[in-house]
Amino acid sequence: MVQFFTTTIYQPIFNLFVWFYNLVGDVGVAILLITILFQLILYPLNNKSIRAQKQLADLQPELERIKRENKGDQQKLATETMKLYKDNKINPFGSCLPVLIQIPIFLALFYVFQNAFRETSFELLYPFVSNPGSIDPVMFGIYDLSGNSAVLAILAGIAQFIQTKMLMAKRPPVNAGEGAKDESMAALMNKQMLYMMPVLTVVIGFQFPAGVVLYWFFRTVLSIIQQWLVFRSHSTGDGPTTGGDVIEGKIVS
Repeated sequence: MVQFFTTTIYQPIFNLFVWFYNLVGDVGVAILLITILFQLILYPLNNKSIRAQKQLADLQPELERIKRENKGDQQKLATETMKLYKDNKINPFGSCLPVLIQIPIFLALFYVFQNAFRETSFELLYPFVSNPGSIDPVMFGIYDLSGNSAVLAILAGIAQFIQTKMLMAKRPPVNAGEGAKDESMAALMNKQMLYMMPVLTVVIGFQFPAGVVLYWFFRTVLSIIQQWLVFRSHSTGDGPTTGGDVIEGKIVS
């Protein structure tokens, strides 16, 4: 299994990284280029994932209404929930595939940036990729990426905060009426995620090699741009079919 991962994922990514480094001569720019490349490759899948997350967020008030009306009847609750997804052509698991695909890629990049500054790693270079002899870990001649970086970890956390906030479902109005407590609970969970994810990003990022954190920062910034484009497109299209507009926490026809 380890050999399969090395041959099919790690080695190609490592060779691509070294090729970019040979091309531009700066480790930071090479990381940016490899991030852009993978974002372009995963662009269609990420688009579907972002749209699914946005649609689920838009449906949150209607989902809470279904929970209230079918409290205690789990079978009807599941039926009505799936009907709502079907009516709005939403796959509740549509956001999972891109994440699952990116896990092995992220692991490979973690090892690439961890081993890139060791000469022994060049043994995995393909014949058509020139051996640079060594990779200078200093980005733009001023920032060393070979160790940990609190600055990059914090920047990655800030970017994660912005990305999470963009995906957050809106809180119910203050005078939302009956059921507002349930919707407030959903809003509270969203708020916890809003702050928990960036904090985890900073904590974990400080433990990772700075090259990995730089990749994560670049990837998150590019994801924010993609989310903005998708949301902008979404706002000009048709909204979810909820059977009416949401006004003061109630559904009206």
